[in-house]
Amino acid sequence: FLLLGIPLMWLEWALGRRGGSFGHGSAPGAFASLRKSRWGKYLGALGVFNPLIIYTYYTYIESWLLAYAFFALVNAYAGQELIGFLKTFQGLDGSPIYAAYFFFVLTFLANMFVLRRGISGGIEKLARWGMPLLLALAVVLMGRVLTLPNVWDGFGYFWNPDFSRLKDASVWLAAGGQVFYSLSVGMGIIITYASYLKPQDDVALSGLTSAATNEFFEVIVGGSLIIPAAFVFFGAAALAPIAQSGSFNLGFVTMPLIFQQIPLGNIFAGLWFALLFLAGITSSVSVAQPVIAFLQDELRLSHKKSVNIFTLVAFVLCQPAIFFLGHGVLDELDFWGGSFLLVVLALIETIYFVWVFGLDNVWQEIQQGAAISLPRFYRFVLKYITPTILLMIMGAWFWQDAVPKFLLANVNAADKPYIIGTWIVMLVLFLILLALIKIAWRKNNHSAKTRWRQ
Repeated sequence: FLLLGIPLMWLEWALGRRGGSFGHGSAPGAFASLRKSRWGKYLGALGVFNPLIIYTYYTYIESWLLAYAFFALVNAYAGQELIGFLKTFQGLDGSPIYAAYFFFVLTFLANMFVLRRGISGGIEKLARWGMPLLLALAVVLMGRVLTLPNVWDGFGYFWNPDFSRLKDASVWLAAGGQVFYSLSVGMGIIITYASYLKPQDDVALSGLTSAATNEFFEVIVGGSLIIPAAFVFFGAAALAPIAQSGSFNLGFVTMPLIFQQIPLGNIFAGLWFALLFLAGITSSVSVAQPVIAFLQDELRLSHKKSVNIFTLVAFVLCQPAIFFLGHGVLDELDFWGGSFLLVVLALIETIYFVWVFGLDNVWQEIQQGAAISLPRFYRFVLKYITPTILLMIMGAWFWQDAVPKFLLANVNAADKPYIIGTWIVMLVLFLILLALIKIAWRKNNHSAKTRWRQ
């Protein structure tokens, strides 16, 4: 967090603000604003590609929250074995997914509505009242979890690391991806939001406080709920199989059990999942912004047309994660979009911004209008420590895990065509994006050289 999350948060805030001053609200344009280069804009392509990939599966998971809010209020899972209930809902036991798809459509329409309203008319209004209420309920639940029997063994399970896993490259990649995912680093989201800042608006204190606040609530508050409670309810031996059954399943089988331990649990459970659903909408709408900003700023499309194109493409791309969930498509998308490519873009940002644009220029960008004075130690961190750690993570992963990953060594034979198909779709999408970037710069004559002069 201190050596990767915060430095990269500052980099993206500064990069986005600079890109905005040149009229660019997405990563390709922000990268092009740094240096007179024909290829700089292409380095920012992942800042549009990553959020698109994440959106294709995140909205489906988000719809589970809406479904569980409804299930809680009508006591649909009362008295049932929750792991089996979740599998039936997801269609992993061969059941039809009518309910799951219904709630997905509702969720997608809700996202479309908020996207059309824009940032101030959509996201801000949702977050202004929904997030404080969610925090208050989380504190109440944390108090109940602390009174569960053997809960301190659960905290020990959560907070006592297995240091032998530090030699596993996949652990480092997952950890880096999780830090970036939780901070929205490596997605292009911060670059897009920062593009709305004025030249003298602070990015140093804003970046630090947003990163610290996010990590506090995610690790301290969030970590005090699901994992210790899951340890109490299922035991250490059952935790790993539940988590391995799907990247996002643990919360859906643990939280209902927590609510069953309190009075009016179904009401509070419905409220909890509903608030998480609203929080999920703020996240998914944020994930959509880099793509929409690219369509608006670089292809010169209207906001309405950009939203319509994005939602149409995203709806089509969501279908494989829904219908081929049991074949690992969703988890595959999450690996590339939610872990691997986040680290890749972070590495590209660090090298290009710090080493090509120049550390002195970067430091000046971050300090411009800063409400705090940053420790000069972070100059050394930005130039050497952060890129070194990222290079080590990527190098170790390619050394240990790349060959088995690309050879599908740990994938069932029945699932291999679906995984390969996922790779092909992602590759085609990325090539289309590169072509759109080229078309945008030719059509609108806003090459790096032209923008630099302006």
